[in-house]
Amino acid sequence: MVAANSQALDAVAVNDLAKCFTVPRERSHTLKERALHPFGRRHADRFDALSGVSFNVPVGEFCGIVGRNGSGKSTLLKCLGGIYRADRGTIHVRGRMSTFIELGVGFNPDLAARDNIIANGILLGLSAAEARRRVAAVIEFAELEEFADLKLKNYSSGMHVRLAFSVMIQVEADILLIDEVLAVGDASFQQKCFDVFNDLRDRGKTILLVTHDMGSVERFCHRAILLERGELVAAGDPHEIATSYLDINFQREQASGPEPQLRGGSGEARAQELWLEDGFGERKTALAQGEPCVVRVRVQVDRPLEDPSFAIAFVNDQHQNHFVAATALERERTGRFAAGEELIFSVTFDNRLGPGRYRLSFQMAHRGGGEDVIDRWERVTSVVVVASRSAGGLVDLPCDMTIERVAGDRPRVAETLS
Repeated sequence: MVAANSQALDAVAVNDLAKCFTVPRERSHTLKERALHPFGRRHADRFDALSGVSFNVPVGEFCGIVGRNGSGKSTLLKCLGGIYRADRGTIHVRGRMSTFIELGVGFNPDLAARDNIIANGILLGLSAAEARRRVAAVIEFAELEEFADLKLKNYSSGMHVRLAFSVMIQVEADILLIDEVLAVGDASFQQKCFDVFNDLRDRGKTILLVTHDMGSVERFCHRAILLERGELVAAGDPHEIATSYLDINFQREQASGPEPQLRGGSGEARAQELWLEDGFGERKTALAQGEPCVVRVRVQVDRPLEDPSFAIAFVNDQHQNHFVAATALERERTGRFAAGEELIFSVTFDNRLGPGRYRLSFQMAHRGGGEDVIDRWERVTSVVVVASRSAGGLVDLPCDMTIERVAGDRPRVAETLS
C-alpha cells in the first residue's frame, strides 16, 4: 500500500513491510511439457525477501541501505518505487519520487536516446514539453552527444547507466531511489555522479542509496540501515553500520574448510587455542582497521619452563610478516611455569594493518635460543581486516600532513591536514 503522506517531517515511512516470493522446484521449459503433464504436482519453496521491515527517512536525509546479496535491499527499493506490491505493511511517501533501480527499466531498446529521454521524462512526471526541453541537458550530462540518435540496443551497459542517471536527476524529484547499478559506470562518470550527490544533499533532497561501497556510505549518508535475510538488524550512524556490515560479511567460515596447520617444536608446552577479540572483548574473525584488538593464546605446560619467549605473527598471502609481537625484544623475564599449569599469552594493539586476510602463527621458545623451539604453530587461524576506506598501503598509520605555499625562499603553511 502506498499512501500520500504520513508524518510532516518524514519523506518516507515504512511500517511492517513484508514481501515473499514463490520459487518453484520444477520448471516446465517447453509448451509440450505443460501439455503432457497439465495436472502434475508442482512443488515450490517460499522465500521471504522482506520480513516486517520498519523505518522512517526524514525529509532531506541521505540514507544508505546496505546488506549482503539476497538480504532484501533491491526488493525494498522496488516496493518503495511501486514496482512490487507488498504482501503486508504500509509505505507512505511525501513528494515526487524518481527511481534508478534496475539498468534498462523504462527504456525501449528500439528507440534512439532522444526518444527514450522524452518517454522516461513523461513517465517520471514531466510534461511532454518539459521533457523535450531537457533532452539537450540530459545528453550533455551523459556525454553522449555522438550517440544521441543511436538506438539503445546498440548501447553498452555503461552508456545505459549514463543515460538513466542523467534522466533521473533532470526530473527534480523530492525523493530519489538509487540502486547499486552505478558500479557499472566508469571512474570519471562515478565521480561526476558523486558531485551530483553532494549537490542534491546540500539542496535538501531525500535520497535512499543501495550500495556495497561502505566508503560511499560514510562519505555521503547522514544515516544508514542494515538488512540481513530480509530483516532490519541495525540503523544509525553510517560508520557503525558500515562496520557491522563488514563484520557480518566476514564472519562466515571459508567455504574451503580449515587450512592445513604446521606444527613443530619440542612439545614441552603446547598452544591449545588462539583467538582474536575486539576492544569490547568479543571474539572476532574480522577486525576493523583503526580499532583496538587483542590476540590471545591459551598454552598448556607439560614440563617445567623458565622464562620462555612468546611471539605472534600476522602473515599476508605472500607469506610476509606484516606484524610481529615478540617478548624476546623486550629482554624481560616471562616467569617460571610448572608442569600442568595453563597460561594465556595476550597481545593488545591498535589495528593499523591494511585491509585483507592475514594468517596468524604462534611460537614459543627457550629464552635466548631462537632455534630451541618449544612450540611452533603456523597458520593457526585467519583474520580479515576490514576498512570502509583505504589509502592502499600495507599499514594505515596515523599521521599529520601539511600543504605549504612557497613565496620566495620561505615556505608558508597553507593547510594542515590531520
